[in-house]
Amino acid sequence: MGEAKNRQKTGKPSPLSRKRRRQRLIGGSLFAAALLAVIGGVFWLTNPSLSGPSSLPTAEDQPPFPEERDRLGVRIGDPDAPVVVREFADFQCPACADFAGNHDRLMAEYVEPGKVRFVFFDLPLRQHQNAVPAAKAARCAEDQDAWKPMHDRLFERQDDWSSADSPQSLFSDYAASLGLERRAFERCMRLDRIEREVQESRNLAQDLRVTSTPTVMVDNIPLRRANWAQLEALIERQLEAAQ
Repeated sequence: MGEAKNRQKTGKPSPLSRKRRRQRLIGGSLFAAALLAVIGGVFWLTNPSLSGPSSLPTAEDQPPFPEERDRLGVRIGDPDAPVVVREFADFQCPACADFAGNHDRLMAEYVEPGKVRFVFFDLPLRQHQNAVPAAKAARCAEDQDAWKPMHDRLFERQDDWSSADSPQSLFSDYAASLGLERRAFERCMRLDRIEREVQESRNLAQDLRVTSTPTVMVDNIPLRRANWAQLEALIERQLEAAQ
């Protein structure tokens, strides 16, 4: 007897109709459960602090970092801090600009209290035509005690100077707007010393086989993902181990 005729006669759906409805409900429930599992898995994988200490990278098979070569980078914080965070970055790299959003928090929570020393190494990638001038601009700002403000400005305005044929005038404008002495800054940009400092930092990255930016290390341990969750978890673990 057809479904419509059965309903007309009994007022109830047929057994076959009820079976199909149960199958659809079960199938829908299984799909929803699978979807939730996938979403949960992605969230768990992208939030290292939720996945427990065992998911964090370790120092196993990692050679010690050559601490004497920290002099080639820009150093901020207590030289005797128990943990060192090192970053190899390119000012023209968009991913580096994203990670730079974590710097203020790193400074406030760990560097300023003396728990962490931060070392920034220039690794201007060869495909970025303005990466070397930008690195020089930050180094010249350091000569006037303004590396961090220039670092922030370069990343904030990355879209403005990245494709410029000659970004030096923009960098000079940034320096002046940050209160730096413009002529001194422009003289510095022409110094062989500054070019050499940037090149020595790049050479260190090559020696260590660091090829991508940003590469971030806590002591000698490279982060698997350059984000705050993993950075914070690694710092806390290293601080605990140093006690």
